[in-house]
Amino acid sequence: MSSSRPLRLALFGSGRIGQVHARNLAADPDIELVLIADPFIDAARALASQTGARAVQDPEEVFAAQDLDGVIIGSPTNTHVDLMTRAAERGLAVLCEKPIDLDLDTVLACRDRVKNATAPIMLGFNRRFDPGFAAVNARVEAGEIGPLEQLTIISRDPAPAPRGYLETSGGIFRDMTIHDLDMARFFVPDIVEVTAVGANQFSDDIRELGDYDSVVVTLRGRGGELISITNSRHCSYGYDQRLEAFGPEGMLEARNLTPTAVRKHDASGTELQDPIMNFFLERYAEAYRLELQAFAQAIRSGTTPSPGFADGLAALVLADAAVESAQNGKTVTVEQIW
Repeated sequence: MSSSRPLRLALFGSGRIGQVHARNLAADPDIELVLIADPFIDAARALASQTGARAVQDPEEVFAAQDLDGVIIGSPTNTHVDLMTRAAERGLAVLCEKPIDLDLDTVLACRDRVKNATAPIMLGFNRRFDPGFAAVNARVEAGEIGPLEQLTIISRDPAPAPRGYLETSGGIFRDMTIHDLDMARFFVPDIVEVTAVGANQFSDDIRELGDYDSVVVTLRGRGGELISITNSRHCSYGYDQRLEAFGPEGMLEARNLTPTAVRKHDASGTELQDPIMNFFLERYAEAYRLELQAFAQAIRSGTTPSPGFADGLAALVLADAAVESAQNGKTVTVEQIW
């Protein structure tokens, strides 16, 4: 397509994620946010008034629009497959938030329906675009620490999400850990075994929902690589997001971010710093912006974006394996889930 005009995009969803995407779209001079669709029309109108878009209530108005280049799907998970399929059938590029769906068979059926799509389909695993994580990945790929032997991923939320969200989230493995499972595949694409344990340590709400508030997952790559993921639904010191890659020639680490790089040294301590960022929208603000740039580039170039549909499917397979492992107390092979 011509790069002489701005891309024309529509957004489904005006909630928390929709607001992030809308503001990034409005701030990009090479993109025009045309429509914001949400059945809660007042929320869509409020967001549209801030971004210069037009609010609509019915998705049909998006699919009937002329000269759209693509859509961003930031609506609830149970709408993803329908909206993605309809967009793909109309030749529109798609950036869809994770997960594609909570049910593997539904995702496989969706794959069959979109396999001949002519426009890019991208999954919203934004952490691949975090500058720190991406730099560690690139340096591992360059062989800086030798063959990757161990990967450690730590992800802890400041506090549990509201119960209403947790009730429809699909559980910690499909909702929270799935980001870390995709990060694991970013480094080790071919994972063959999953071992997961879960615990109920502090949240009565999560226990009542039959889910875990704390989990540890161990993955094994086909080349013998070992990956450990630690998740908790609470963290007293902020939004804990760290990654460590280890090999025979060294270690690479991406640490938590703080608002500034200032460190204080006095009689009470050394290397005293501000608390780490306390919310994912702050911590991954740059990742969301770079993700949007990658999506726009894929549309303009007609190339297959990464992460794509296959990555969303693979992450859900690993999440399902983790659920089975935690429930049954055994290691699960990826082949068993397939």
